[in-house]
Amino acid sequence: MDAFAVFRDRVEKTLINLYPELSEQEAVLRRFVVEPPRDASHGDLSCNAAMVLAKPLKSNPREIAQKIVDAFAEDADVEKIDVAGPGFINFTLSNSVWLSVVADANQKGADFGRPDNAPEGQVNVEYVSANPTGPLHVGHTRGAVFGDALASLMDFCRFDITREYYINDAGGQIAVLANSAFLRYREALGDEIGEIPAGLYPGKYLIPVGEALKDQFGDELISLNEEERVEKIRPVVLELMLDMIRDDLSKLGIKHDLFFSEASLHVGGNGGDIKQTLDWLREEGLVYQGQLEKPKGKTPEDWEDREQTLFKATAFGDDTDRALVKSNGDYTYFAADIAYHRNKYLRGFNTQIVVLGADHAGYIKRLSAAGKAVSDGQAEVDVKICQLVNLLRNGEPAKMSKRAGTFVTMAQLVDEVGPDVVRFIMLFRRNEAQLDFDFDLVTQQTRENPVFYVQYAHARACSVFRNVARDLPDLDVSLTALQNADLSKLSDPAEIDLIKSMAQFPRVIAAAAAAHEPHRVAFYIHELAGAFHAFWTKGKENPELRFVNHEDTTMTVARLAMVNAVRQVLRNGLGILGVTAPEELS
Repeated sequence: MDAFAVFRDRVEKTLINLYPELSEQEAVLRRFVVEPPRDASHGDLSCNAAMVLAKPLKSNPREIAQKIVDAFAEDADVEKIDVAGPGFINFTLSNSVWLSVVADANQKGADFGRPDNAPEGQVNVEYVSANPTGPLHVGHTRGAVFGDALASLMDFCRFDITREYYINDAGGQIAVLANSAFLRYREALGDEIGEIPAGLYPGKYLIPVGEALKDQFGDELISLNEEERVEKIRPVVLELMLDMIRDDLSKLGIKHDLFFSEASLHVGGNGGDIKQTLDWLREEGLVYQGQLEKPKGKTPEDWEDREQTLFKATAFGDDTDRALVKSNGDYTYFAADIAYHRNKYLRGFNTQIVVLGADHAGYIKRLSAAGKAVSDGQAEVDVKICQLVNLLRNGEPAKMSKRAGTFVTMAQLVDEVGPDVVRFIMLFRRNEAQLDFDFDLVTQQTRENPVFYVQYAHARACSVFRNVARDLPDLDVSLTALQNADLSKLSDPAEIDLIKSMAQFPRVIAAAAAAHEPHRVAFYIHELAGAFHAFWTKGKENPELRFVNHEDTTMTVARLAMVNAVRQVLRNGLGILGVTAPEELS
């Protein structure tokens, strides 16, 4: 049960009863919100409907607000309601509303917080999409975790989700990879290769690739010219690199539904997807021959001082039109991007989320423009940028061995601190803000370590049930017993405050999914953990608030129902983030 959504619906129905003309104005009604007030002393819910609807209704907002207040005067679920400021409506709800949330959480379990109905349409979340030229590094890790958690969040909200990895296998970097692997192949055959030449990949991760090439080809590749051997090596080394990437991702529990090849856009009937897309854009009048002005400031690598084939990106909100064909006749990267997003649209994805690294901020407007153009405005491309990760030890830049060549790998990070720590910390900050990952902090068992703090709250909740089994072995604390608990026993303000914190979960989930921001879930469960720890402390100070009451087992079962509800919310939130919910911590 989402108390905020329930009361929003009630306010909307009240408004339609008061002002029947609003029944034909769905867009207007969607504008108002019911949310927690900024100042908790103002009540449980705050609604801005009167101010939002004052202009359409041509009425004073306080007059509208007073009519709403009068309509709720006899509502048994409302303990107090009043008008504040220019027309805010503040509700204080009866305890029965909050207790019904506890019952709902215990009834729905793993589905608590999940909407009842599935939204329309399909959603494609593309994330990681690193060049398949080596192991994933720390920079990729944040985008991988963010994208995976976002996909899990939307899946939890019943969206039809596809997790996709875009393989950048069409550029010159694949030939460089093949030539780098050839050096390791020669090494595997016993040649002395010396220092890796500049321009090739020096990482030792290519040593087993060289061995694999030797096992497959023997010494056959030695006699081939560069073009011939690249042709033979390319598919083998590409698959081996993708296997390495899949292995790296599996360390974090990440699996994609689809690996989509960029190279596939260049081949196929009628010249491939890219040519077909450009032909379609020409038919739509969205491509022209022209010359771009030289950009102010630093000149991009892809700018050319000549007449060229341009896409009318500015017609769809971009800052400049975009080149589609290079001077040598090859397609630009952006031409492939347009074709790829059209391919997604034709596969049924009206919502396309793309997770990119810190150096891709310039892609936000261009990819959004591409999505609008290829779908006649029907598709949304939401580009999420994940900023840099700073590795620290005790606040100082971390030093780690760089076995991969020039960077710290995802595997090294996970091996040192574990997947739970990596995932939670990567999500415990907004994706567009830089993140400090301090090895000393994230491995401490203190409240300053957010992942420990949340997992400890879940483990503490589990320990309550172990204590009951020890102290009151004959007491029925099965799920059925908790679902039938007499929740009216829960009336202390501290209990109600904890329940109110727990009751925020459905609202947070809905808002996080709508905004494509999984960090909201991490922030929320950290706050809920804090509320639970605070209640635990009050129970140590005040015996009347302890979970186990030997003289009043009815109260004990009611409190356990509350604890189980909080435990369930923590478990659901951690599950969305891909973090385990341990029952005990060593």
